[in-house]
Amino acid sequence: MSDLAIGLVSFPVLLGLIFLRVPIGLAMFVMALGGLYAITDGTAMALSRLKNEPFSTFSSYSLSIVPMFLLMGHFATLGGMSQALFKAAEAWLGHRKGGVAMAAVGACAGFGAICGSSLATAATMGQVALPELRRQGYAGGFSTATLAAGGTLGILIPPSVILVIYAILTEQNIAKLFLSAVVPGVLAAVGYMITIAIYVRLNPGAAQHREALPLRLRMRALADVWPVLLVFLLVVGGIYMGWFTPTEGAAVGAFGTGVIALLNGGLTRVRLMQAFYATARNSAMIFFIVLGAALYNGFLALSQVPQELSAWVVGQGMSPWAVLACILALYLVFGCLMDSLSMILLTIPIFFPIISVLDFGLTAEETAIWFGILVLIVVEVGLITPPVGMNLFVINSMDPQTRILDTYKAVLPFVISDIVRVMILVAAPGITLFLMRLMH
Repeated sequence: MSDLAIGLVSFPVLLGLIFLRVPIGLAMFVMALGGLYAITDGTAMALSRLKNEPFSTFSSYSLSIVPMFLLMGHFATLGGMSQALFKAAEAWLGHRKGGVAMAAVGACAGFGAICGSSLATAATMGQVALPELRRQGYAGGFSTATLAAGGTLGILIPPSVILVIYAILTEQNIAKLFLSAVVPGVLAAVGYMITIAIYVRLNPGAAQHREALPLRLRMRALADVWPVLLVFLLVVGGIYMGWFTPTEGAAVGAFGTGVIALLNGGLTRVRLMQAFYATARNSAMIFFIVLGAALYNGFLALSQVPQELSAWVVGQGMSPWAVLACILALYLVFGCLMDSLSMILLTIPIFFPIISVLDFGLTAEETAIWFGILVLIVVEVGLITPPVGMNLFVINSMDPQTRILDTYKAVLPFVISDIVRVMILVAAPGITLFLMRLMH
């Protein structure tokens, strides 16, 4: 069997292992070592990569940004920032039709600006907003679907752990990726709010109405979110002003949220150790997946699969837009079965070389950044797409009274909103690239 054939066969075998519930990192690790052994006809190459790859992967300076952003999210939760965000959004939007649900989405967007994880955003805001949604008479399925969709803003609005991983895999500028994600992130939040407004008008029983709060109370609630604004401006603004690198910005953000949590009384010695432990556990999981992906990607490169696949696609004479549509459609399918990090690490080494040789009328860097944001959005759709949307399970587990089927039904309008947004951003790349072009 040729090296190319071995590389091609490895992909369905890898998917089979994943569907058999083998951890994605372990599956890629085993397939990489087995593939290297097969194409080099011996153990020398496999053992050499096993010796060198962990050091070259984990010594990456950019990768240290991941635990810093995870820690920042934990400190933000302990500092009460999630509660302050929701109360402020509810004070200004709660009196509108579906206003408390809109407030939950707005709070998720705000928390996503200081937390780079979708599941963490969904879980944190679920604890804060779900009881209030139920107390205000919102339907169970509608409430859980809203929070599951809002949680996806955690990986879209910068900082984003997934964007960091994408930047490392494709050797792109992290700051430019963060900047390019801002407008799509705002569009996502606005799109979800419009979806809520339409949903409650078509289903009047899904939400109840409440009276507007006095302006004095609204302003007081708004004033309580200053720590979130301060951290966001310090981290994101500092990066774009050139005060520090993205990695340094993540460290500054973690330190700042830690100080705020300490001043608010939410950071005790026990909670500090719990935050460190949770960060270390999540980082170890991500790092092992990254290591497995690095080994597997090295094996694919030796087998010439990405290069041959790129040449084959170009040789078919297909429109670049048709190729892009097919790739995004595959991400939608994978999103029903896999988590976001697994999809990125498994598919980018195969799809990115194909996209990079196609002509979309953009520079190579613009194409890479635009494609990264599109992939991130489609991956985000996968987090709320039945039957295996991770956010759906996280939120539904917090509300045992709501059937998962009700959540599935109520989340479909949010999925449609995401697909419409993807179509707009595909048709108009300038929307995604506007801020990056303006700043750079």
